[in-house]
Formats: sequence, structure tokens, C-alpha cells
Amino acid sequence: MYNSQLPTDGSIAPMGTSIGAGVFDQRTDRHGNERIRVLLKSFGLRTSLIRLKVIDALLSAAEQERSLGVRGVHSQLLDLDIPLSFLSVREVLKRLCSEGVINLNPDKSYSLNPQAFAALHGE
Repeated sequence: MYNSQLPTDGSIAPMGTSIGAGVFDQRTDRHGNERIRVLLKSFGLRTSLIRLKVIDALLSAAEQERSLGVRGVHSQLLDLDIPLSFLSVREVLKRLCSEGVINLNPDKSYSLNPQAFAALHGE
């Protein structure tokens, strides 16, 4: 009988491995996002993929001492092959801003709230 989990080249799969392990392993990404998940929960927000990606983009920009507006966040997500609409990104930024996770700066760029930034860096 055919078993889709066994290799088709006649070799035996090592014990403890699963399909999708290695490069496509999502556990690494999940572990990296855990601190963002905790941050969202501390602000009373549910975790969503778009929130994780937007906060990660703002965090990366802050670490590179850059500021991003809506278009900058949207462009950065598109560069990472994350197909989100401009409107979706804008709405998430507005919601995160209203909840105090991020701040809207006078130059119309967004940045992480200092308290949120400190929490993400374990301070």
C-alpha cells in the first residue's frame, strides 16, 4: 500500500522527521514571532498574521534607524512577498495606533511605542 510519508527513492526516512521539516519548518518563524504575540496579548489584542508582519516591519525599521509610513510598511511587506492590500496595512496601523502599540509621528511615519519597543527587547 502507498504511504505518502515514506520516501519514494527506496531509502528509509530517519525517525523523528516529518514532511516539511528543514527549510520549510514554520517552528522557527513561530518562535521568532512569540515575543510579538506576547506584546499583542499584553495590549489586549488578538494575534493575526497581518499584525505580526506589520509590527515586525516596524521593528526592523527601528533597528535600522529608519522610519516608515503606510506606503513604506506596505512596500516592505510586498518586498517580502506578503500580498496585503494597502488599505489592510493602513487599517492595521490605525488600529495598532489607537491601542497604543505604535505611535503616529508628526512626519506621518509610524514607530513602536517606547514601552512596546522595550518589551520586545526584553527590557
